[in-house]
Amino acid sequence: MSKAFDLKPMPGHLYFLCPTDYLEPIINARFKHKNYYYSSLGNSVMFDKDTTNQIEILITKYTIREISFVLSINNVMILDALGGQSFSRTKGLNRFYDEVIRQKERSNVSWQDSNNKFAILSYYLNKKIRELQLELNTLIFNQIRINGKIYDSQGNVFKEICPDLICKEYFSLN
Repeated sequence: MSKAFDLKPMPGHLYFLCPTDYLEPIINARFKHKNYYYSSLGNSVMFDKDTTNQIEILITKYTIREISFVLSINNVMILDALGGQSFSRTKGLNRFYDEVIRQKERSNVSWQDSNNKFAILSYYLNKKIRELQLELNTLIFNQIRINGKIYDSQGNVFKEICPDLICKEYFSLN
């Protein structure tokens, strides 16, 4: 007697990455599920109508169940935004650079170490998560887990970003 097999597609994982971090081979070696990638410099993706539509198609077509925004702790684009701004003339990066500087200022309020790259990256990735959640705010997509990770090459580890409760955009004391 032969059994009929239910061939459901393996759930996928969508990663938003910066191409300057070269994390695809590390992710593929570490995380053994079906991995898909969306690359933009410094994770500066803008969730306009067309981009959001393409992401929704990917989610549906490849049974995406988890989305991660990932940057390296030594991301070239973030470090450049915080420093010399050599790439500031690159088309489309002005808004990204402004946002990174704003996140640095916000991190100065709540963190003792004003140059804490981990805090700055956490603030920034939490913002990108909120932006995507706003765009995918439908019943179908509410089941998807969205998170952020920071890759530390020294320890060869992916660390979860600071929670959004800690990384607030505004801080007020009475």
